Amino acid sequence: MAVHIRLRRAGRKKAPTYRIVVADSRMPRDGKFIEVIGQYAPRTGEKAVSLKVDRANYWLDNGAQPSDTVRSLLRKAGVIKARHEARLAAKLSASAVPLKESGE
Repeated sequence: MAVHIRLRRAGRKKAPTYRIVVADSRMPRDGKFIEVIGQYAPRTGEKAVSLKVDRANYWLDNGAQPSDTVRSLLRKAGVIKARHEARLAAKLSASAVPLKESGE
């Protein structure tokens, strides 16, 4: 089962809000979903995105693929950068070799 993180439209006509959902890729846009992990209200300005960062990271760790728009929203929320920095720090700490003291 291919799992995607994508937007699900809500709100009234000409005033959309979107829910950021985790769904099977075979389901329609506003159809069955697995979990709601956030909301996006494009007309509200600066506080447009509210997101459960821990759940987003959980699903990304388990192979869920974000849509292009959701990837952009995750980038604006700082989730992508934090994941990249954590992965880079783990890689650098694993490859670091401790130095021996010259006096021994």
